[in-house]
Amino acid sequence: MRENWGAAFQIGAVYVGTIVGAGFATGREIVEFFTQYGVFGLFGIGISGFLFIWLGTRIMIIANRIQANSYKEFNEYLFGRKIALFVNALMLLVLVGVTSVMLSGAGAVFHEQLGLSYQLGIFLTCILSIVVLTYGIKGLFGVNMFVVPIMIFFSVVLAVEVLFTDASILVGMPQSESPSLKWMISPFLYAAFNLTMAMPVLVPLAKEINHERTLRWGGLLGGGALCLILVTSNISLSALPNVEVFEIPMAEVMKNFMASFYWLYILVIYGEIFTSVIGNLFGIERQLKTIIKLPSIIIVIGILSIAYVISQLGYGSLISFLYPLFGYMSLILLVLLARPMKR
Repeated sequence: MRENWGAAFQIGAVYVGTIVGAGFATGREIVEFFTQYGVFGLFGIGISGFLFIWLGTRIMIIANRIQANSYKEFNEYLFGRKIALFVNALMLLVLVGVTSVMLSGAGAVFHEQLGLSYQLGIFLTCILSIVVLTYGIKGLFGVNMFVVPIMIFFSVVLAVEVLFTDASILVGMPQSESPSLKWMISPFLYAAFNLTMAMPVLVPLAKEINHERTLRWGGLLGGGALCLILVTSNISLSALPNVEVFEIPMAEVMKNFMASFYWLYILVIYGEIFTSVIGNLFGIERQLKTIIKLPSIIIVIGILSIAYVISQLGYGSLISFLYPLFGYMSLILLVLLARPMKR
């Protein structure tokens, strides 16, 4: 039982680390999908949190039952072999696009927060990713088990500090002039997009676990932690005037409310971006390995080269355009995952 609990915590940490990437950790993604809708954003977060727990767990259980080695086999189960060809190709493009956003986010951290070169941030991230991935799934586990608990701790502490400083933030959350029904669509787009991004990591990971109970606890811990980070980050971001102006808004909140921990928090943000980069690369490499008979290191360098070119478009622009688009493209996944599972 002790080993199973250890595996559950590892699964939860990898789940969180894969999703809490450039947009999530920096706060930009949370502003885009939730904070801009004021108090309605909190309701949206509740919906997304439920979907993360429920459907994230289902992804792993299905993958374990069919013993899928990659998201290619998982999609063949969900969509059928013919449609899966198109879906897998689409997912590959989306994953490369998101990896580009992650690299761009790393560059933005270096440029906006550290006053260093945007390109330096991207190149350093690429080099570190190649080094970590030479250790395979052990490297993925190791980085996430270290970074994720620190991220959760800082997220909670910062929100508590914001509330102690100005408790009225909960009733005075900023709100867009006409949220209409967009706030109701946002949590489904957000969950669909992020679950799609997590699949390439969760599917091969689930195959390695012997007991479904461990997977269920891993999904509960990971999904619950994601919901907690969303709620606390949203509270913190609501305290920042003109929050949509900043590319790294969470860093600005930390600078205003807990300046003594600012530099440490920048490292945490970068660490979360990094965990998502290696998570995406791990999933893409696993998929391409079944098609391209080349050494893993060559495949990873090729993916990073393409992602580097796309990352030059800019972090804020990529987040605002690509993430909602990918969300709409991923909605069908939510519907198929919600179907009753075959034993």
